Amino acid sequence: MKFQKNLVHALVTGAVLATMSSAQAKPNDQLSISADAPIKIQEYFASWKEGDRLRGRKDKCYGIALAGENDCKAGAGTSCEGTSTVDFQGNAWTYAPKGSCEFITTPNGTASLSVLGQG
Repeated sequence: MKFQKNLVHALVTGAVLATMSSAQAKPNDQLSISADAPIKIQEYFASWKEGDRLRGRKDKCYGIALAGENDCKAGAGTSCEGTSTVDFQGNAWTYAPKGSCEFITTPNGTASLSVLGQG
């Protein structure tokens, strides 16, 4: 009985912590937005880079996070948030303002809505 109580407590605690840790990785100073991006997208991107938390719709944008700063998915052998091993890893994503990903550039090239080549 005590084991079941401890197990339930551990599961509930884990669920609460998982919900609380849904933090979004921050943008970095090496990201820029193409001049071809619509003005509204450029404004959202600028606001995000200045530190405004993303609200509403967002894109999972691959290849924009610094090492250890991805929101999720970083390829085989990783667990999720904060597990990317190199800057701008192509198989790690970070949330970006909706519609901006295809206009974001990094020192390694353009970001993507889908997994980039091994990075």
